[in-house]
Amino acid sequence: MNILEEIIAHKKKEIAERKSLFPTKLLEQSIYFAGTPVSLKKYILREDKSGIIAEFKRKSPSKGIINSNAAVEKVSIGYMQAGASALSILTDTQYFGGRSEDLTVARKFNFCPILRKDFIIDEYQIIEAKSIGADVILLIAAVLEEPEVERLAKFARSLGLEVLLEVHNEQELSAINPYVDLVGVNNRDLTTFKVDLATSVALSELIPGDFVKVSESGIHTPEDIVELKKHGFNGFLIGERFMQNSRPEKACAGFIERLSEIEERDYAKA
Repeated sequence: MNILEEIIAHKKKEIAERKSLFPTKLLEQSIYFAGTPVSLKKYILREDKSGIIAEFKRKSPSKGIINSNAAVEKVSIGYMQAGASALSILTDTQYFGGRSEDLTVARKFNFCPILRKDFIIDEYQIIEAKSIGADVILLIAAVLEEPEVERLAKFARSLGLEVLLEVHNEQELSAINPYVDLVGVNNRDLTTFKVDLATSVALSELIPGDFVKVSESGIHTPEDIVELKKHGFNGFLIGERFMQNSRPEKACAGFIERLSEIEERDYAKA
């Protein structure tokens, strides 16, 4: 059993337990459930934003503890003040040190789109996502069959949530369906943890043009973003690059400032 299979096996047990503790009728009573989600697509394409989806992540299976002391309130507010387009909040506890409450705290202090970053395999998790204040859910092609991707995406859209479909190779692109809003290319192989930005470049031309393209993982410098934009990417999910700093929000601000400087310089040269 590889780490991805281990995570999904644990997730199935976790969902069964949560269903018994927090029935869907209870989740639907949340103050966020009747609200209108904020569009990640629109925020990523806004010219006054960076396209960066800044992630709050305490740990990961590949890196272990990344930042156990960061406060989601301070970091999420700082990310948005720095010019990030959106937030990604890890809600998996066992492997990433997150929790649903992290997303709710971020929602309380921010009006931007928030992605629930988790391993979603059941409609219950989508109802849960809306109840805690998420605007977007992640569906990972590597852990779902194509009919499951379409079923879950359709259900999410019925609740007004947008869908980011994550792929890693050409084969997984066949999971794209009309209910998907954004296609994310994960540069990290979830079974080996090998990271290569060339994955985004290779798949960029194969993603239909009517989907917003997001590059995920392995983005370390503003120059990486400049290069990825040349291949049609508008969104850039960055977590570890910021979270490994004692003040992630400051790292994000410096990164975006440098990105703006490079783009202004290149524009002046053109």
